[in-house]
Amino acid sequence: RGGGHGDYFTPVLAPATVEELTHMMVDAFDLADLYRTPVIVFGDGILGQMTEPLVLPEPSRRVLPPKDYVLDGARKRDPRKIMSLRLSPPEALEQHNRKLRKKYEEIIRKEIRYEEYMIDDAQVVIVSFGTSSRVARASIHMARERGMKIGMVRPKTLWPFPAEIISELADNHQVRAFIDVEMNMGQMIEDVRLAVSGRRNVYFYGRTAGMLPDENELLEKIVEVTNECCLQKA
Repeated sequence: RGGGHGDYFTPVLAPATVEELTHMMVDAFDLADLYRTPVIVFGDGILGQMTEPLVLPEPSRRVLPPKDYVLDGARKRDPRKIMSLRLSPPEALEQHNRKLRKKYEEIIRKEIRYEEYMIDDAQVVIVSFGTSSRVARASIHMARERGMKIGMVRPKTLWPFPAEIISELADNHQVRAFIDVEMNMGQMIEDVRLAVSGRRNVYFYGRTAGMLPDENELLEKIVEVTNECCLQKA
């Protein structure tokens, strides 16, 4: 999301299928062009080695605005110098950072993307992205066959993060808990916790070092959370 000094953020797209990976790669170039920013397409090792059917999209791109930084030989305009750090007077750099902040706020308003899956009646909501979300989907079906009401929010953008939908679910009286499911040790869990803001318990299940989350292990976690948070309060 942000990798150093300067209060900067980087849009991060998180595909879950080969087709989505292809489409998001196109989106990444458009977003980079539109907002003049690096964009990360956050695939994983499983997705990178996977073979799936792919329907290529029709070549249609969003309308992109003219660029005030394009190298055109200064035709019909005064020459300009673009500097990233050495701005004068000293407070000019702070003013520049405030300008960038407005851009990040625009990205948050316009570019949040996510998928809702079976959340209408869910008592436990899984939050997961990428390949781990596919495992979560299988575990959700297994849990529902046992009578448990489980759903999922799948972030398609890790930044900007879809905090609003998770916050709304935390306000929903029927939602009792959240489970963060990842292929790491919980890099997204703080985002989930901030969105939930202490209103519901947030649990974690993940595997690391290239190990794929297991649908049966996740089902065990779902049963554990359901017994702890739902049955006791029914």
